[in-house]
Amino acid sequence: MEYVMLKDVCAINMGQSPDSDSYNDNGEGVPFFQGNADFGERYPVTRKWCSAPTKMAFSEDILISVRAPIGAVNYAREECCIGRGLAALTPDKTKVSSEFIFWLLKGKNDELNSKGTGSTFKAIGRKVLEETKVPNIPLEKQLECSEILEKVYAVIQHRKSEIQMMDDLIKARFVEMFGNPVNNEKGFVKAPMGDYMTLLTDFSSNGSYKTLDSGVTMYDEPNYAWMVRTTDLESGDMTSIKYIDENAYELLAKSKIYGGEIIMNKIGSAGKIYLMPQIDMPASLGRNAFMFRYDDRINVKFLYHLLTSEYGQREIQQYVRGAVTKTITKNDARAVLIMVPPIELQNEFEAFVNQVDKSKVAIQKALDETQLLFDSLMQQYFG
Repeated sequence: MEYVMLKDVCAINMGQSPDSDSYNDNGEGVPFFQGNADFGERYPVTRKWCSAPTKMAFSEDILISVRAPIGAVNYAREECCIGRGLAALTPDKTKVSSEFIFWLLKGKNDELNSKGTGSTFKAIGRKVLEETKVPNIPLEKQLECSEILEKVYAVIQHRKSEIQMMDDLIKARFVEMFGNPVNNEKGFVKAPMGDYMTLLTDFSSNGSYKTLDSGVTMYDEPNYAWMVRTTDLESGDMTSIKYIDENAYELLAKSKIYGGEIIMNKIGSAGKIYLMPQIDMPASLGRNAFMFRYDDRINVKFLYHLLTSEYGQREIQQYVRGAVTKTITKNDARAVLIMVPPIELQNEFEAFVNQVDKSKVAIQKALDETQLLFDSLMQQYFG
């Protein structure tokens, strides 16, 4: 495939921050976009205006974030001012289509990020953009590629919205069955979470720092047991998990995981809640998290949805401490006030969730397959 440089087919206009005195939020002047934070799905969201713009973008220009983070793209809906976090690209429509450049840049996200420089905030300059390679293919072919990508992307977005609808359905069913936990209009028991715990443990429960530091080594390659980190549960990516050997697994006997436990971050994003999925391999809890098990008055799927609700997070966050590094203690985790309906109702809710989850699995499988197709097409079209 032959290539030309981006500078050969687009005019590139690097943003520049105007005088801060010219910013306003009352609609005076032109829309002002500073960076990625202003971007929507396709078009930026206007929050500020500028009465004395320095660098301008125009309707149908492609806006690209050039710093912290690099690579996100949007279309300019109208004439606007761009700050130093953005660049505007004006395609030469005798050579390239706007849609083709839009999708090209979406596909170049990782490449552009790898070229970022800066100790605090990574950024790319004009030269990186200018030298970005663009396949040199006829306009008709560009439009054909863009149309196919647009259709596949629309399917991806639709399937994501279907998953969101399923999540919303579970939330609606929760409120239908249990009411608003804040008001507790159905008069369910409320008590500290610790009253129902049979286990509250963490990595450090297994011994001294010296013992654990010398006895536990994590491996990138598969080994005896999975060392469960909350980052694994957050991403759902099983390709980058860490492992420990059998000796370490036995050393960490007090924090073995079997599936179905509630996991809580205890530092950083302190108080964030995860439900450990069912697993078919030995696993142990990593650092910086608590693990909870409960007696037979608690259904963990019900409790997970309660703790991740607005009410649950508000209850938890009142115990989180620290101005910079957020933390929560074991005693504070025990003190979190939970609503406890009869176990029969909790179990009925779990049955509903399980049914919805079956549908979600099917949709997620279709989404993953469509994403693979999209990624393959991007590689085929742009290299």
